[in-house]
Amino acid sequence: MSNESTDSFADSEIERNKQWVENFYTKVLSGGDIDQINDLVSSGYQDHEPLPGFASNRNGLKQFFSMMRIAFPDLHNEIEFMVAENDKVVSYITMTGTHQGDYMGVPGSNKKFEVKVIDIIRVVNGKMTEHWGVGDWMTMMAQLSIDPQ
Repeated sequence: MSNESTDSFADSEIERNKQWVENFYTKVLSGGDIDQINDLVSSGYQDHEPLPGFASNRNGLKQFFSMMRIAFPDLHNEIEFMVAENDKVVSYITMTGTHQGDYMGVPGSNKKFEVKVIDIIRVVNGKMTEHWGVGDWMTMMAQLSIDPQ
């Protein structure tokens, strides 16, 4: 019986973590509520794949998402599927947006993009503590006619 109880607790914690990630995508990524980062992300947060020019901490995350919302005010993330184990949630998402503002020094072009992104997010005590991610940024730049050099 103790295994059933432990399994149920583990399953409920995993479901809470998945819901937390979905909430983060909805509020911060698609919703643009950058201020939520202070409540949802640990002060000791570490991004293991920060984009060039952004710190791997919580402030770097806020700067990155602020820049993305300026460049792509209609930024949207659709979760294609999500799996979780223990304190890590893996999401496969489709990210879309229209280039309306400055993006990495390139002025808005009104071109649209659609790329796939894989995120691995570690959630501990209701806060994101770590992130690993892979995005198809070269396809994004090609769709926006941005020279990567």
